[in-house]
Amino acid sequence: MTDSSGPARAEAALVDVSRETYPLFAEFGVSRETSDTPIAREAAQAVRVRNVGQERWPRPVQPRVLAVANQKGGVGKTTSAVNIAAALALHGLEVLLVDLDPQGNASTALGIEHPVGTPSSYGVLLAGSSLAEVAVAAPFADTMSCVPATLDLAGADIELTSQVAREYRLQRAVRDYLAQAGDEGRAPDYVIIDCPPSLGLLTLNALVAAREVFIPIQCEYYALEGLAQLLNTVELVRAHLNPELAVTTVLLTMYDSRTRLADQVAAEVRRHFGDLVVNSVIPRNVRVSEAPGFGQTVMTYDAGSRGALKYLQAAREIAERGRRPIEAAVSGR
Repeated sequence: MTDSSGPARAEAALVDVSRETYPLFAEFGVSRETSDTPIAREAAQAVRVRNVGQERWPRPVQPRVLAVANQKGGVGKTTSAVNIAAALALHGLEVLLVDLDPQGNASTALGIEHPVGTPSSYGVLLAGSSLAEVAVAAPFADTMSCVPATLDLAGADIELTSQVAREYRLQRAVRDYLAQAGDEGRAPDYVIIDCPPSLGLLTLNALVAAREVFIPIQCEYYALEGLAQLLNTVELVRAHLNPELAVTTVLLTMYDSRTRLADQVAAEVRRHFGDLVVNSVIPRNVRVSEAPGFGQTVMTYDAGSRGALKYLQAAREIAERGRRPIEAAVSGR
């Protein structure tokens, strides 16, 4: 006679796990079937989103201003910016995301309306608006806000050309924001600037305003082309405009484990950048691609997906790095 007690106990245990993990994701519309996967159960132990026993991550020793830059398009730059920002905010850190891309994809991913004429980063650069005036609270976290971008930014490169101190517009706005927020006792832990896929005046403003450069790199051969140009631009900005600027974070994205090329690119990036490369590698994942269509980050769209878990791990590592001064992080490369 066959003993069915083993499978029965296993099935009962799975039901118990499902009962424990599903509530973590139900409020974000995640299906029970999705939440019953092994990865989802692992994520349930790590994510702790919002009101469900949320873990608070360490605050940085000083506010971190990061420019997420890569002049090559399609490398996961905006996707990385919004998901890292969302993960940090969901774990108790104060985050301001500045959308500097005329396409406004970061604003879309955060569910923030940004039609032409909306108070935006365009006003900050060209109309003297402050970041506090145009920032909009994110709908999923009280600790996150976003400065949206509109199509008005499309001509900003040309309009900035004739402006005095054109490279310092965003730097002044960020410094004023940090000073004012500090005086009011609500200084943000992170200011994350999502740059357009170019090395024009918008990206230059971001690099002058930031102290750190965050480079997402797609795990494909073409992603390595042009990287030297970006690094050269960073060096020029450091030499002439912003001596505090440093590349501190490199994130490998769109990793496909089925190809040897992805491993070769990852190895080459790690050989060049060393400890600056985040250990967590972001895989190609359908949920990551779907989330912006619903006006969400993957952290809230499907917190149990592989993409969400990897972004969570990457964000946690970035938060842990914030425990050290930037100079120590770079010298430890």
